[in-house]
Parts: sequence; C-alpha cells; structure tokens
Amino acid sequence: MNIHEYQAKELLRSYGVPTPQGIVVHSPDEARDAVRSLPKGLCVVKAQIHAGGRGAGHFKDHPDVRGVQRVHSPDEAKTAAYQMLDRTLITRQTGPKGRVVHKLYVEAGCNIERELYFSMLVDRALRRIVIVASQAGGMSIEDVAEKTPEKILTVSIDPQLGLADYQSRVLATHLGLQGGLINDFAKIVRSAYTAFISLDASMIETNPLVVTKEGTLLALDAKMSFDDNGLFRHRQLLELRDPNEEDPREQDAARFGLSYVSLDGTIGCMVNGAGLAMATMDIIHEEGESPANFLDVGGGASREKVSAAFRILLSDPEIEGVLVNIFGGIMRCDLIAGAVIDACKEVGLKVPLVVRLAGTRVEEGLSLLEKSGLNVSVATDLGDAARKIVAAVRSRRTA
Repeated sequence: MNIHEYQAKELLRSYGVPTPQGIVVHSPDEARDAVRSLPKGLCVVKAQIHAGGRGAGHFKDHPDVRGVQRVHSPDEAKTAAYQMLDRTLITRQTGPKGRVVHKLYVEAGCNIERELYFSMLVDRALRRIVIVASQAGGMSIEDVAEKTPEKILTVSIDPQLGLADYQSRVLATHLGLQGGLINDFAKIVRSAYTAFISLDASMIETNPLVVTKEGTLLALDAKMSFDDNGLFRHRQLLELRDPNEEDPREQDAARFGLSYVSLDGTIGCMVNGAGLAMATMDIIHEEGESPANFLDVGGGASREKVSAAFRILLSDPEIEGVLVNIFGGIMRCDLIAGAVIDACKEVGLKVPLVVRLAGTRVEEGLSLLEKSGLNVSVATDLGDAARKIVAAVRSRRTA
C-alpha cells in the first residue's frame, strides 16, 4: 500500500525525522490560507499523487504547468492551486494516462545548500533491509544508477543485530557530512529504521534529504509503502489509503480476496497460483505480446470467486483477448469452466478466449466448455495456449 507525501511526512515526523512545516489543502482558497499561516517567504505547492517525478511532470491540458510550484504570496498559491487541482498530471511514473490531482500540499520553503538521497527498502536477494544513499539527491535514483553508479552507497542491515550506529556514521562520512551533521544523519537513519520495522514498511524514501544553509537536515520529500500482508497489525494505516489513487479493479479484487495487478498489455490472464501466473505472463511476452494483468485466483477458489475474477478481468477496456490457465489440484477444472461460462454470459464475451485446463476433473471441465456455445479455444498446454491467444488477438486487429 502506498500513501501520499504529506502522510509519509506526518508518520516520519512522529518517529523523529525532521520535515518542513506544511498543510494539505483541497481548494484554491485553502491554498491561499495555508500560505498565510506558514512562515513568510518562499512556499511550495505540491500535487499529491502516488507517483514520483512531479516536479518534472506536466498537466495534460497545461503542458507548461509543473506538479511542484514555488510561490511567494497567498495569491500565487491560489493561482497555482487553480492550475493543478482536478487536472491530470503526467509524470514518467504515471505513464501517458496520468493521475488526477485531488489534493495539494503547501509547504514552507527552506534555504538549500546540498541535496542528498536516502532510502530504506527490502532487498529480496539479500533477504535484508538495505539503506541506499547518494550525494546525487534530487535526481531519479534510476538515472543515477545508470549514469554514475559509483555515487550510490548501499549498506545492508543484519536482521539479528539490527541497525548498527557505525553504519549510519560511515554513510554520513561518504555523503560528505561533517561535524554535528554526522550525528543528525545518524538520528534520521535510526528514526527511519524504527518506523520501517514498527510499521511493516517495504520502502521509505526521502529525495531529497537536504542540508540547509542553517546547518540542519530536512526531509524535503518523502515516500512510504507498506507490506499489505502486515496491515492487519496497523489499522491506523488503512485509514491513509486513498481510493482515488488505486485501480478500481484492484479494489474489487481485494474485496473477493483475489490477487490482481493491472498492467499495460492487452491479453488478460486468469491463473491459479502466483508461480503459474508469472510463467503465463512470461510466455505471453515470449510470443511477442504483453499481459494486461496479473490475476491469481488462488488454489481453492469458489465458483463465486472465479466468476468475480473473470468479470473484473473483462472490465478492462484495453483487453483484446483472454487466456485462462488453470492447474486443478485443490481446485476442480469443472468448477473453473462453469464459472467462466457464467461470467461470459453475464458480461458478454466480445474478445477471443483461450482456456487451458489440467488436473482434477479436467474432462468434465472441457466438456462444459464445448457445450457452452461460447467462442472459446481449448489449448493442450501452456505454450499452445499462448500461441493461440496471440494469434487470435492479432487476427482480430487486422480483421
């Protein structure tokens, strides 16, 4: 689960990470009033969406307007809010569709001397939490990794020993910090680590973490994401979820206990088991097309759950074909076939459908599909299924 910048800052601030003073607003008048209540001088108005690159992004109907604007007066803040609220912001992370901005964060400015990068995340290969830091703050860390990888410093944290104080001091030295800033940086790292562990976070990022001309450190931007599997321990975090920032299909899937992730391709996939789902997506790529989603219905789904999954899948307007790939172990193939038939008749199947079934009661499942009257192709194996759905999609495009 992701949260907004202002929410991440509020959480981090509660654990001791210093951040600038700011106010979340929902209207131009609120933006004007926010600047009046903040310290006089430079303020920054920031679009709040679950995507990075807002400062370099642009609005679909206002290409010259950025997602982060500096203002020097209440009236300038009001004008900036008019330009940003309820408009679609496009960044390198949103893709061409962009995200609609529903709220803004008005923040007090600061005197920046240096910009650093600092993040904490789970390295699945190492099976550890790692700290990533760089002197090239304010830039996309992906660009830094590509152009100047030597500027990125990585430290892994032993899960049994936890964060050692010397690790923070070593990082601070490599970042060029001196004097009291070394201890200040160590405190920030310790605070972030405490928040990471306490809240079951999967990522904390401050980019930039700035050194001010007054000799202090401030997290000028902040991102946090959390492990969905740990949210039952943190009910307060669920209140931070913003439905406007989530795919409605993913929300529907969550209500039925389905694992669904929307992707950019055109072939919808319904599979049971995460490993089989990944393999299905890979083989679609091998055939030259792209999957429209990751959808795992699980090993013991009910007929109702499978029908819901198929309806959610077909609700994607970008889908040009559907591949159902089921291995019936605990799940029965005839149950899958029946649920697919029901969903197709209810929604109205208008794209090619290829089904590959194997396992428990596969003959009964195939028989149901054959007698259904639906325009469905049956595949013998995964490779055959991928080839058939790709061919069907391409044939439909040229028809």
